[in-house]
Amino acid sequence: MGPLAGVRVLDLTAVILGPFATQILASMGAEIIKIETPDGDNMRDVGPMRNPKMGHIFLQANRGKKSIVLDLKDPASKQAALDIAKTVDVFISNIRPQALDRLGLGYEDLKKVNEKIIYVSCSGFGLDGPYADKPAYDDLIQGAAGVPWLMQQYGIHEPRYAPTTLGDRVTGLHSVYAVTSALYAREKTGKGQHIIVPMFESITQFILGDHLGGESFIPPIGKSGYARLLSPSRKPYATQDGYISILIYNDKHWKSFFEAIDQPERLQEEIFCTHVNRANNIDRVYQEVESIMKTKTTAQWHKLLDQFDLPNQAMNSIDDLIHDEHLKSKSFIYTEDHPSEGQIRVMKSPVSWSETPAKEDLSPAPALGQHTAEILRGLGYAEDAIETLIRTGSKK
Repeated sequence: MGPLAGVRVLDLTAVILGPFATQILASMGAEIIKIETPDGDNMRDVGPMRNPKMGHIFLQANRGKKSIVLDLKDPASKQAALDIAKTVDVFISNIRPQALDRLGLGYEDLKKVNEKIIYVSCSGFGLDGPYADKPAYDDLIQGAAGVPWLMQQYGIHEPRYAPTTLGDRVTGLHSVYAVTSALYAREKTGKGQHIIVPMFESITQFILGDHLGGESFIPPIGKSGYARLLSPSRKPYATQDGYISILIYNDKHWKSFFEAIDQPERLQEEIFCTHVNRANNIDRVYQEVESIMKTKTTAQWHKLLDQFDLPNQAMNSIDDLIHDEHLKSKSFIYTEDHPSEGQIRVMKSPVSWSETPAKEDLSPAPALGQHTAEILRGLGYAEDAIETLIRTGSKK
């Protein structure tokens, strides 16, 4: 059933940040009721897809959830949302808190109907400060937190965003631990609470943890940035026939590496002899390794490095990753029969529990409004009221 079996979550999230978080909660056994607008979550329309409103990212981020369509600007639909809120443990949204207050679905509104509710606001910049009212999307947050600048420092000819929804997914993970720790706190105190999970601060903490550098000290004792991560020579190394990822890091690694290539005397060279010297000369160190890697094939390097217990890994493409032997041995990526989309690839939870294993038999990502009638019936709504709300929700 999962470690969160019995927990009920009202999910008013869309795109990636919130759905990623509630997908994890679903895999931990929570029941997720997802409120969608009549148009549906935007990610329903991002292809490739086999059928309208069932885009590939939506399919991955919304398994194990029930979809109810409500037009929250309609008073009866808003009341239905409040009625659901009475029955849940957690409410989570990535709509700006100010907008929810105007709709009558702010923390104080939901607290009136459910005193112990845990209300989680995933917002761009929090409730106050100069940026509080600004819209936030992953690209904007990456830019504000310095990711494109770091990419250029790393050697790319122009600023670039990381090619993954870094801000959304990092903030989504913050949201998950916010929910689980708040549930624990409520068990001890009996009290719900309002939690703000801001994207900007979340990704800033992620970035500055590596890159405050000399600016960690007052006054500064050097410039910002972690030199090893920013070295243009920190990259997969070209071999005679491909690429290999290798990290020679500590003193033991370097001793073993020079023994592996029959050059043990090189450990006495100034740029290699201590960790401090290697860090201070990291570009030259990586350039030396780069030239050495070109002398053998990828397979030869894997065999030799494994023999000397040196950290190395294949450089996979996305296609390689799908067929990776380790992931295949654990059935981490497996096929699911979706009622409308046919066979699709899905992923297990990466986390294992000895006593409360994750719920792997999640229901497939729902069609838009698939569970509207079911959820409303569960609240005791009459059939005519259900039909009225469905008609309201189907209007564009």
